[in-house]
Amino acid sequence: MNSPYTLAIALRDILQVVNPTDEDWHKRFQILNDLGAVVGTLEILRGATVEPFGSFVSNLFTKWGDLDISIELANGSYISSAGKKCKQNMLLDVLKALKRRGGFHGVKYISHARVPILKCESNKDNISCDISINNLSGQMKSKMLFWINDIDSRFRDMVLIAKEWAKAQGINDPKTGTLNSYSLSLLIVFHFQTCEPPIFPPLSEIYPGNMVAALTGVRAAAEKHIEEICSVNINRIKSDRSRPINRSSLADLFISFLGKFRDISLRAATQGISPHNGQWEDIATNMIWQPKTYALFIEDPFEQPMNSARTVGNRNLKDIASAFQSSYQKLTSPDQHHPLSVLVRPEVLSIMSRSQAANSGILGMNPLRNPQVNRNPVGIPRARFDYHPQSYRNNSNNGYQYQNRNGGGGGSQVNRGAHAPTQVQGGNMYQYSSNNRVNQRPTQGSQSQAGMFQYNGIMQQSQAEQVQMNPNNGVYQGPGSSSQSRQVQTRWRARSQEPRNE
Repeated sequence: MNSPYTLAIALRDILQVVNPTDEDWHKRFQILNDLGAVVGTLEILRGATVEPFGSFVSNLFTKWGDLDISIELANGSYISSAGKKCKQNMLLDVLKALKRRGGFHGVKYISHARVPILKCESNKDNISCDISINNLSGQMKSKMLFWINDIDSRFRDMVLIAKEWAKAQGINDPKTGTLNSYSLSLLIVFHFQTCEPPIFPPLSEIYPGNMVAALTGVRAAAEKHIEEICSVNINRIKSDRSRPINRSSLADLFISFLGKFRDISLRAATQGISPHNGQWEDIATNMIWQPKTYALFIEDPFEQPMNSARTVGNRNLKDIASAFQSSYQKLTSPDQHHPLSVLVRPEVLSIMSRSQAANSGILGMNPLRNPQVNRNPVGIPRARFDYHPQSYRNNSNNGYQYQNRNGGGGGSQVNRGAHAPTQVQGGNMYQYSSNNRVNQRPTQGSQSQAGMFQYNGIMQQSQAEQVQMNPNNGVYQGPGSSSQSRQVQTRWRARSQEPRNE
């Protein structure tokens, strides 16, 4: 007799499908290499670097996530600055070069945005890309989200689940006046700060000032200063034995997340969300937020007082609140609402169904048993895997490459679930030289290859580890941790399924 398909099982199955594979990482690095080759043909961008940011760097992207790219202008060792008009002209040159060279389609120039961007998609895999100029602040914000996941790795799982849920509910599209993925991630941060007991502290306890304002002068020095402050504070928070431990399951956290923001349209009339201070703030008494000109205020904790939800309109805010309210009611009602009908888009449900059918099971009843598991401090099952640490690296001759980090020696063990792109040369993360050459391209929605989504009854849960930042080069050496589902491969195999010597 089949057991009920619970919310906990649904969330597990969703994570197995939306988590990016090694192939998805490879494809995005291929795009960076391709764009680097294009930038290298432009005299006006001589010496510029092509650098990712956004969810790819924070390791909060899904299989179908887009790729945010910044073209950083050469300015010696100093942080470059360029006016909006200059950026617009450079992006027009990049647009022309992309059309000449090929490899991308749907190239659009968005000049009226606060940050001018080029939008395009890769020909091979239809990965959507947003290209901007000198977006170092975006890179550092991405790193901050990457680092705080090391406090509690449930954060990454919650963000991935919330993104798919928000897309299913039609409230994760800033072009239509709803939430962008950054503001959605900040809502998860705020939820973790305000649950009982809190999981995250106010972000002011990790970096007390305006991080973007600190990005001046010598780039390596400015980044290193920020990273060292964050490293010290994150390790202090993690080592605080007096800090109460929140043992809520992922399912409980998601339900309380929906419940917390189901009245968001009412509260937003008088209050704003401040992840920097970790609390709701009265707009009338917060002098730096006045006057109230937005339907919803979610303060950017790394660039106060910017509003990360500035595209949300009044009518759209009602739709957002309705999505929270209706989802909360359906998932907590005694009536039988299948969780996946609330949580995922039809095309994702179709992928999940095909994958389960291929394994002779039905949704929620995978016929393959989980491997040997142990439990982490918050009681979440964690599959045990043998791990060969890998990382991506930018080689000055060959561009971004994915390579073994062990080197045959006793290198540090890095959780594979969050191998954020890291350059280990020159003390500068995520950098691509325009002289470089190339690698390979993630699938979009229903165009994905079904084989990439096969369930195999194996799930690796998150495992927190110490933040390790190298003070010599400012590079975050330990990519943190979060859950990753993996197809069984010879180099990444559940111990219980390893071949035995006969």
